[in-house]
Amino acid sequence: MLNVLLAGVGGQGTVLAAKVLAQAAEQKGWQVRTAETIGMAQRGGNVVSHVRMGDGGEEVLAPLLAQGTADMIIAFEPAEAARVLPYLAPDGVLVTAMTAIQPVTAALSKEPYRAVSVVEGLAAQLEDTAATFMAVDDAVLTRLAGSRKVLNTLLLASALSAGRIPLDLDDLRRAVECCVKPRFVALNLAAIDVVSA
Repeated sequence: MLNVLLAGVGGQGTVLAAKVLAQAAEQKGWQVRTAETIGMAQRGGNVVSHVRMGDGGEEVLAPLLAQGTADMIIAFEPAEAARVLPYLAPDGVLVTAMTAIQPVTAALSKEPYRAVSVVEGLAAQLEDTAATFMAVDDAVLTRLAGSRKVLNTLLLASALSAGRIPLDLDDLRRAVECCVKPRFVALNLAAIDVVSA
């Protein structure tokens, strides 16, 4: 059984990323269950998607992950990574984008939060554990891909390249072709190529 948690801010494509990941797993013949917990997700609220995959042929009975059971967390924003960190398994992989989305409270204060401080804190917290930390320079990747709209695909491709989940980039490409609106398929496939280059 593989458990993946995706966390982000409304509008970043977290739900679509979960759908693509689930599709890739289903195409392998695995049973999959997904669920979302969404808080004011349309504009700036947090979004958490749970994806549970029976990669060993087991039946997946429940869609929600318990704390401490995520084999992988894919965070689209550093503060969201910090928020869901209790879900990470002791030997799990945390993949996070490095660009901050300023919440309204930070934007109104005199000192907006700095993503670099959060990323450094996450790295320090996981340093002496069996967990793996992977900070993705999403600003560079989205610039290479030509659009910030493919952040979700870039993060999925980066996460799969970590090797913890037995899905490859070809599995991801096939799932993108099934799940993404036709006019955005080429852009998303090109984003996967950016990561694989």
